[in-house]
Amino acid sequence: MSKEELFNKVKAIIADQTGEDESKITMTTDIKKDLDADSLDIFEVMNEIEDQLDVKIEVEENLNTVGDLVDFVEKQLASPKGE
Repeated sequence: MSKEELFNKVKAIIADQTGEDESKITMTTDIKKDLDADSLDIFEVMNEIEDQLDVKIEVEENLNTVGDLVDFVEKQLASPKGE
């Protein structure tokens, strides 16, 4: 999956979970501040990404922007399972 495809997938999940318009979500969008997402919204976004992309995300990873999240998931997908 290319980075752009991954971004589009993550963006769709975030839009679905937060009710935000996909066109307003960019790589520099701060999930908490710009999307006014609370901890439950963030949990639901992370959970949905884990389910759809088969990755594990820890809350303490300091994933503030959409770009941080995309980069993290990209690394998870690139590494062999079990690392």
